[in-house]
Amino acid sequence: MPEIPNPYVRSPEAVKEAPTTFAGSLKYLGPGFVLSASIVGSGELIATTQLGAKAGFVALWVILLSCFVKVVVQLEFGKLAIRSGEPTFAAFNRLPGPRLGKAHWSIWTWLFLMIFKFLQVGAIVGLVAVLLHICFPAVSGTVWTLIVATVVAGIVSSGYYRLIERLSLLMIGLFTIFTVVSLVALQFTDKAIAMGDVLSGLSFHIPEGTGMLLALIGAFGITGVGGDEIMAYNYWLIEKGYASHVGPREDTDAWRRRARGWTRVMYSDAVASMLVYTIVTAAFYLLGAAVLHGQSEVPDNGVKFLEYLAAMYTTTLGEWARPAFYAGAFVVLFSTAFSALGAWTRQFSDAFGRVGLINFEDVRQRRRWIAALSWIIPFLWAGVWIFLSDRLSPAKMVFIGGFVTSIMLLIVLHAAIYFKGHDVDPALRPGRTYNVLFWISAVAIFLVGVYAVVSPFLKKS
Repeated sequence: MPEIPNPYVRSPEAVKEAPTTFAGSLKYLGPGFVLSASIVGSGELIATTQLGAKAGFVALWVILLSCFVKVVVQLEFGKLAIRSGEPTFAAFNRLPGPRLGKAHWSIWTWLFLMIFKFLQVGAIVGLVAVLLHICFPAVSGTVWTLIVATVVAGIVSSGYYRLIERLSLLMIGLFTIFTVVSLVALQFTDKAIAMGDVLSGLSFHIPEGTGMLLALIGAFGITGVGGDEIMAYNYWLIEKGYASHVGPREDTDAWRRRARGWTRVMYSDAVASMLVYTIVTAAFYLLGAAVLHGQSEVPDNGVKFLEYLAAMYTTTLGEWARPAFYAGAFVVLFSTAFSALGAWTRQFSDAFGRVGLINFEDVRQRRRWIAALSWIIPFLWAGVWIFLSDRLSPAKMVFIGGFVTSIMLLIVLHAAIYFKGHDVDPALRPGRTYNVLFWISAVAIFLVGVYAVVSPFLKKS
């Protein structure tokens, strides 16, 4: 399945009917799994386990709700990409409301919020470097951080979707297997999880404690698909060819048939990836709640933090599992870094196009900017870790990113609601069940997002 030369421009030559069987749809799955690879590193390995360590089993429902509730908004963004062929910020630039220069306020707000996301991914890059330093201590942590940035940049700078997709699938598959095996092994230890523990986590109880609400909001924002991942989904769908295969918009039954067909394939992609990251997220949470809850405070030091996380595996599998954990943690953190970089290069290029810095629709300009940002962004991540890791722990850096992601969800929700009601062919409108699920999702995201915005002011008062 060759890559489309310029997937952001739809032409009649790329038109293709959607597969009608599940087996035929399998080879078109992938965009959702690229998102999953960017989710599991910071969301599951760090944020989810830390919430389990803080709250015990009682907050399991927050994690499951986070995984399930946001996928409907992801689907809405996916449908927008399929029927319009527009990348995220081109669509945002059509939203009503104030503008600054050429760009809509939502684009400028996203650019501002992304400053804080550098803390989150900076921690991911830094922890990869710490893992390498543990294995090869002759090389300093700073040098390893720069090496990691260089390697990630080298992988993504090619700009090709298929490489990112294949590496994402491989890495998420390996660590998923390792984590589920660890959870099963836990049942043969004195920390085995009872059914009552699981049921207590489904009681919709909000745990008490210092900083617990911030941890809950951060975990909700960062587990499952976050606001930034939902925005990124459009680019991966477009580069996979979904929008190109539907073809330029036409007022014909054939175009509507293709739009419905590729939307069904997109549903399969999103739901399949959701099932994978939900299983991984729940496994991580249960490991954290069973093994880490009640232990000492989370270490600030990167090496000690990884040793703290390794206890989830050495407790269940034995000390021999420590190297296996380090290998698995490397895989999942590295996959987060390179899949996030793939998304960020496209998002920033698109945003810069809307504010007037570049012409995103010009394939040569777009590829040059993606290639340049592939080198600039990782070294900014590296710089954040090198200069701030002594002041902020890895967990705090990740939770700050999760907190900001919860705010981003409000922008995403605003756009999803607008596009759901506008510019939609009546023949493509969803049924009642989908609409009910969408509005349940919208209310949950709105409440969490609003609390994330106002909570700093509530503390002051």
